[in-house]
This record gives sequence, C-alpha cells and structure tokens, in this order.
Amino acid sequence: MRGRPGKGADGGERRRGGLAWAAGLSVLVVLLAVGGYAMFKRARPYLHGSGCEVTASAGKMSLDLEQGANAATIAAVAFRKRLPERAVVIAYATAIQESHIRNLPSGDRDSVGMFQQRPSQGWGTPDKLRDPVVSTSKFFDALVQVKGYLDQELHVAAQEVQRSADGRAYAQHEEAGEVLATAFTGREPGTARCWFPPGERTESRRPEALREMRRAFGSRLRVDGPGPLTAGAVSRPDSWNAVKANTPREGWAVATWAVTHAKVYGLTEVRYAGKHWRADAGHDGWTPDEGAPADTVIIK
Repeated sequence: MRGRPGKGADGGERRRGGLAWAAGLSVLVVLLAVGGYAMFKRARPYLHGSGCEVTASAGKMSLDLEQGANAATIAAVAFRKRLPERAVVIAYATAIQESHIRNLPSGDRDSVGMFQQRPSQGWGTPDKLRDPVVSTSKFFDALVQVKGYLDQELHVAAQEVQRSADGRAYAQHEEAGEVLATAFTGREPGTARCWFPPGERTESRRPEALREMRRAFGSRLRVDGPGPLTAGAVSRPDSWNAVKANTPREGWAVATWAVTHAKVYGLTEVRYAGKHWRADAGHDGWTPDEGAPADTVIIK
C-alpha cells in the first residue's frame, strides 16, 4: 500500500513551482525593460524639445535656436573682419542687453534688430538692420572706430557705439559674453551643441546654407564638394560639401555655425577634427569620429 507523499516531496514541488514562477517573472521583467528601453530610445530625440547649450570652462549657458544662430553669425562676421575675441565679447554683451540676441522686428522708437540700431540715427534702413549679418557688420564697423576700445571697460566701449540711455547696463553681461565667445569663436572646440525634434526637420537646403555661411564668414571661405551653390540649386540628400577653414578656430566656428543653422536649412550632419554632430541625436552634442578631418568641415 502506497503512502501519502511526504512533506519533503510536497515542499520540493512548491520550490520548483516557485523557481519556475520567479524565472518567468525575471524573463518578463527583462522583456519589459528591453521593450521600454527601445521605446525610450525611439522617443528620446522628441523629449528634449529644441535648443542650444554652451558648456565651456568659463561657464554654461542655454540658448534657443534663434539665439544660437545669431551668436554664431556674430562670431562669423568677426572672422570675416579679422577682429580679436575681445570685440566679439563686447558684441555679445551688447546684443544680450539690447535684444537677448534675438533679431527683433522693432523696439524702442524706431530701433530694430539684434543691436536695436535706429534708422533715424543713420544706421541704415530697417530691412537691412533686420539682417543679422548686416547689423553685426555695422556694429563692428562702429566699434573699431572707438579709440582704444580693446583696453577700455566693456560698457564704456559698448556705450561709445550704442549711445543708449544707460551704458552701464552692458557691464552685467560681460561674463556671458565671454562664455559665448569661448565657444562660438572656436577657442574651446566642440563646446556648443544644438538639438530639435526629428519631426521638425526641414527639407535640405544645403546650397543656400553654404551661400549664407560665406556671406557671414567672407568669400575667402572655400567650399568644395558636389552640388552647385547657385540660387535655387537642388540639395541632394546623399551628397555633402567640404568647407576648408583657414585656421582650426575658424574651422570650429564654421562647424558651430552649421550646427546652429541645421534646423533652418535641413542640415543633418557636421564632421570636423575628430568630432561628429548628427541632427537625429543633436542633444548628445559632439561625439568622437576618428575619420573626421582636421582641416575641413564636412557638412551634409
């Protein structure tokens, strides 16, 4: 006559059942984690919104895309005019005070643009002053006429150009101007990044972007690669252009200009000096790329 199963056998079955349940739960957790990570990875580019950020030794500063593009343009015009970094710092501090580095359509009385220049004071026509390249050029042209501006206190030099109600206000933005100049003039490579959701990506207009880049930096900036730069030229998505920089600092200024203007012109990649920026992972900033050339900025 068979006896009943002992407690040991019954306990063993429970243990085996418990182990099987735990194993199944572990598999489920792993699957959920993998699926969750895949969903997060896919959604991640959309979660950050859009913006730019400078992270330099002098400090950190957040900008929106318009501010980033305008900051890059100010540095580009300084390269065209071959001005020292101090001039760029003065320009940034002035633009922060006047417009928060935005291209304002209007302002106090008849003031317009980034530097709030007034047509009635001889700065030019409103449509010209709303052009960041033109308004920046006019600011620098006036700044270099200020005797000893490089040795003066920032607010004194800026006020000589602007003639505002309270010139002392420019002084409070000197530190921010130094942070921006460090990044956008290329003194500290790869310290500016920009990002925007993939759904906001625009159709590629790379030839137009490169024409605007040369207008800001000057015609001495050589552009090679497939695709004409004439007005209305088609931008082939499988092609690229190479921009030959005159110095490493100018190369980083060009690369940063391209990143800050990527959304406007539909640019997808920028490679330079061992670094790589991609529009679909813009928030990651500049990542290592051993194949990125040291003397040429590759723009796609």
